[in-house]
Amino acid sequence: MIRKFLLTVAAAAALAMPAMADPLAKDVFGRVPGPTAGTPVSIGTYSKGCVSGAAQLPESGPTWQAMRLSRNRNWGHPDMVGFVMGLSQAAAKMGWKGIYVGDMSQSRGGPMLTGHASHQLGLDADIWMLPPASLSLTPAQRESISSISVVAKNGLGVNGNWTRGHAGLIQSAAMDPRVDRIFLDAAIKVAMCDMNGDRGAWLQKLRPTPNHDYHFHVRLNCPAGSGTGCQNTAAPVAALSGNDNGCGAARQELAYRANPSTRPKYTPDPDYRHPRSFRLSEMPRQCQAVATAR
Repeated sequence: MIRKFLLTVAAAAALAMPAMADPLAKDVFGRVPGPTAGTPVSIGTYSKGCVSGAAQLPESGPTWQAMRLSRNRNWGHPDMVGFVMGLSQAAAKMGWKGIYVGDMSQSRGGPMLTGHASHQLGLDADIWMLPPASLSLTPAQRESISSISVVAKNGLGVNGNWTRGHAGLIQSAAMDPRVDRIFLDAAIKVAMCDMNGDRGAWLQKLRPTPNHDYHFHVRLNCPAGSGTGCQNTAAPVAALSGNDNGCGAARQELAYRANPSTRPKYTPDPDYRHPRSFRLSEMPRQCQAVATAR
């Protein structure tokens, strides 16, 4: 109750700011106490957008628990909430108790006070690599417990924490037609390719991404009926590289890790801005209304 009261006070203060103040979008979206009413809709892009009419993943269920409750990030488009519940049931059928769910989105999406650049449309969710030992954790335990890495310290392969349960869970998620892509470490992708003999179009959905060895990040496609309001600006998965499922590229990444001097020089985009730097006025117009709706 105290946390909800503080969120309400902070939100009221943010919404009371003069229009000319043009606050950082993260400060507004990160402090609203709850979702807007109405038809669920994702607006904008994964890294510059919002969600109206979001649903909350219950903190606990028969086959899942939401972690880090103090962040208030167990929200999403109803499609994502339903997906997470379904994936947890699949995990239970594979021998796990269920799943631990990390960050999804805020109650209205948008940029977060800390952490992620994406997770703004209510269409992203982080699934922990830690198989649940208990689905009766207290709020305090959910703040203190940590996930586990399934990648070896040298980054060249998976470690002893990796199981067929992990592989089955990731494959189940990737084969869901609602899923656009899944971000995970390159070593995990290679393990999945090896286990499947590089066969399966769904492997292309697995995208090697640094710092994704403790969890895998699932991203859904824009929901049906979204129109032009929800945009996936990345290259469509099926069109990215013809018939290539990306296994070769993932193995090349491990080769670069083994011999860093062979890695091509990376030139960062000088115009890149982290979404936490966006002002409210820079967000899609509909999202400005979502952020300030009472």
